[in-house]
Amino acid sequence: MLFKPAVILLIAFSLEIPKLCAQSAQKNIELPGVMITAPTTSSAESTGFKADVIIQSERLRQKRETNLGDTLSHELGVTSSSFGPGAGRPIIRGQDGERVRVIENSMGTGDISVISPDHAVATETLNATRIEILRGPSTLLYGSGVSGGVVNVLNDRIPDRLFKTPQANFEGRFNSALEERNGVLTASGSKGQVSWNIEGMKRKTNDIHIPGRANPNDPESEIGFVRNSAIDSSNLSAGSSYIGERGFVGMSVSRLENFYGIPGPEGAKIDMGQTRYGLAGDLDNPLNGFQQLRMRFNYNDYQHKELEQSGAVGSRFTNNELEGRVELTHAPVAQWHGIMGVQLQHRNFTAKGEEAFVPTSLSQSAGFFVVEKHNWQQWQFEIGGRFEHSIHNPRTEMLQSRNFNLYSVSGGGAWKFVDGYQLDLTATRGQRAPNTVALYADGIHVATNTFEQGNSTLSKETSNNFDLSLQKTTGRITGRVNLFYNHINDYIFQQSRDSNNDGVADRINDDGILEINGPFLVQDFSQTRARFYGLEAEASIVLLPDTMNLRLFTDTVYGKLKDNGNIPRITPQRFGFDLNFSQHKWQANFNLTRVVQQDRVAVLETETPGYTLMNAEISHHMKLTQSVNYMLFLQGRNLLDSDIRIHTSFLKDTAPMAGRAIVAGIRGVF
Repeated sequence: MLFKPAVILLIAFSLEIPKLCAQSAQKNIELPGVMITAPTTSSAESTGFKADVIIQSERLRQKRETNLGDTLSHELGVTSSSFGPGAGRPIIRGQDGERVRVIENSMGTGDISVISPDHAVATETLNATRIEILRGPSTLLYGSGVSGGVVNVLNDRIPDRLFKTPQANFEGRFNSALEERNGVLTASGSKGQVSWNIEGMKRKTNDIHIPGRANPNDPESEIGFVRNSAIDSSNLSAGSSYIGERGFVGMSVSRLENFYGIPGPEGAKIDMGQTRYGLAGDLDNPLNGFQQLRMRFNYNDYQHKELEQSGAVGSRFTNNELEGRVELTHAPVAQWHGIMGVQLQHRNFTAKGEEAFVPTSLSQSAGFFVVEKHNWQQWQFEIGGRFEHSIHNPRTEMLQSRNFNLYSVSGGGAWKFVDGYQLDLTATRGQRAPNTVALYADGIHVATNTFEQGNSTLSKETSNNFDLSLQKTTGRITGRVNLFYNHINDYIFQQSRDSNNDGVADRINDDGILEINGPFLVQDFSQTRARFYGLEAEASIVLLPDTMNLRLFTDTVYGKLKDNGNIPRITPQRFGFDLNFSQHKWQANFNLTRVVQQDRVAVLETETPGYTLMNAEISHHMKLTQSVNYMLFLQGRNLLDSDIRIHTSFLKDTAPMAGRAIVAGIRGVF
């Protein structure tokens, strides 16, 4: 009932913004000639709350991979679900699925990547200008119970500024281990008070090259390749905005197509497509006492087909999702600055076919949030709260709908106790509703070789997060140490079933009959208490001012269930260093990372050997004219040709990471 009236308000607001902007422009005899060509302000900066991690410019270019999870997998505390090159979702501090919310330009991606690790995230890193990782009170702007954090992928799809002259940039690269050929082109410009943006991307790869056998325990597995791991994807978008003195209103449409293989004996492929329609607007000084009104509105039409080895369609999934949010930034009240707003979501999910292990369902949610910050002497405080009402309604009489009221609060403080030193403490208590898979799954899931059984009586999950961080921000040596602890009540997880109490996990065959060597492990969704804790640390040392610096880093996380059993697929400890060099038009980077053996495993989970990853890059910048410049870069990845098995991946035994690779590319701006 809350959803439809609010949608009407959002649409009405979007229709009023051009009038308000035009009225504002008409009051001025001469419009200001300010033409900003800097990158768009990030969501975190525009709301006044700083992101914990920001990846942009050269750093983002260096780290780009074929999926979002692998792109972020070398950040502190972050790894990837790594389901082959085509699919990979970020895992943060051991938290995965809906505990890590992935958004694009502050809005949901509208995909179904949380349902299964073989489903790709519907956002493209080649088009991204910036990626943020948010934790603490600012996460309450975007969701409930996101105990791992929020990943926000930003691009210029809807321009929010005027351009003095048209501008464009392009990038093309080749990766020898994937035989990858990709390219991206973006262009922006303005005419009068209207700005426009167009983007195009194409990626094509072959099966990835690896050292040794894909599965060392299977003498019949392919040597030197991971079969059925190729990708063929493309992305096109166009957006335009009307820019006024007090704000802007714009819209965009984009089309993403992604055809990729799922490594494994089944030879399955996924043919995915998504059309996204976006509407956005900002208005300065909309009402007395408020500094800015922000509106974002998205409709996503998503579908994918899962193809069997023969080419026949095994199952079809569709997700039609409508999401809107309105934010109001208020004027300072007793020196407190902040945002309040509403977020609404309506999702119609359908699944049909042999492997449709999740029923068709209708889900709705309405969230209300407020986040505030206050500066006082050497202190900065942030507090936030969010209430969300969530509904899951399966479209079958056999299953019962579920409603959840979710409450989340967060608070933190930063103390600059000495010049150049800062101590941060954050505490968050958040609640998350079980998703439709945990509630209603009932069937064979070929991608993970499991039979998944949901539990419609699951209760909401409550997490209690504590973060303590010490930072040194000035001097030749800078760095930080983060300690975190997360206690989760009613933690939702999957555990193996032992129906006959013989101490051996149940397995079934294609017909659903118990069989000792059956291909599908029976997994039940259950709840208990869990705790995650760990450490992240890094230090940057200036070896030669403005020329060379050294970065040292390490991170580790532990995950325990109530009975002290280990949580499966927990990231092993990592440590290493980056050496960066920059002089005149040349830049170079050398990285060495050691990932230790993961022997802290769950019941029925196997250990994963450690590995050493060595990467290097050299790049050269050239300027042709005042407005035209480009860069050539050459990377060496996995130079030791290590056999890299990712412990967080369901496919670690059948789909290792790529072997030694040479990446060559060019990037230009004009």
